[in-house]
Amino acid sequence: MGITVGDWVMVDSERSKVTRRLDRLGLFQRRAAGTSGEIQLIAANVDTLFVVTSANRDFNVARLERYLAIALDAGAFPVVVITKADTVDSTDEYVAAARGLSPGLLVEALDARSPADVEVLRPWCGEGQTVALLGSSGVGKSTLTNTLTGEHLETQAVREDDQRGRHTTTARTMHRLPHGGWLIDTPGMRELQLVDVGDALDDVFAEVASLAGACRFSDCGHESEPGCAVQAAIADGTLDPDRLRRYRKLQSEDRRNSESIAQRRSRDRNFGKMIKSVLADKRKDKSGKQ
Repeated sequence: MGITVGDWVMVDSERSKVTRRLDRLGLFQRRAAGTSGEIQLIAANVDTLFVVTSANRDFNVARLERYLAIALDAGAFPVVVITKADTVDSTDEYVAAARGLSPGLLVEALDARSPADVEVLRPWCGEGQTVALLGSSGVGKSTLTNTLTGEHLETQAVREDDQRGRHTTTARTMHRLPHGGWLIDTPGMRELQLVDVGDALDDVFAEVASLAGACRFSDCGHESEPGCAVQAAIADGTLDPDRLRRYRKLQSEDRRNSESIAQRRSRDRNFGKMIKSVLADKRKDKSGKQ
């Protein structure tokens, strides 16, 4: 049945058995870590995704772009939450960098321990709403969960040497919110590989996708082709070349991960056969020379 946190199900109470999973409104998923190529479900039926980062070395625009693509693909409304605002003189630079990733993107900078600061997130936490937290270890997701729910989950400080977080949440959990909503907390994920989010990437990188549509050739690679609107925008300074580089990197990752397991195994078998054939030919050539 493929049930994950956030799913709603029908239960036969007499037999204590799940009989049906209700249709999902959206689904967060990723390619599982490792080489199996399996798809791992993260959460379902999320209305709002709080993309949590922090005002320190964890802040990374490439990671935020990745999270935004996942949110849009799942049909969730993304809000970037920058924690640890109390540890820096100003969060203006972080807020501006995040807002620059997508027109109209909502960004909130706050101290996750402060109920007054966290109050700006309450509009998304009301009755009938499901919100989820997604971010690296140590950015304050558990602290934010504590403040939003009034619970007292264990939290840990980041390492002083590199400001990298320690894992506190080790499993996806669902919490009741005081105003009737639900909150899903997810563990910090070292790998969050994109899968089947091509349209969402075009939304996150809307300015690049729009320029690509104006290129002379429909299969333009945006490198040295004549009439490339993307390269023209880079040349006149209206497009950041790093945005194009990150867009192409995520597109490549998405295409690779979206390939079916059967296709991948077939490709790997064919590649293995080719290597064996080449080695066999080399051995024949070598024996013929002797």
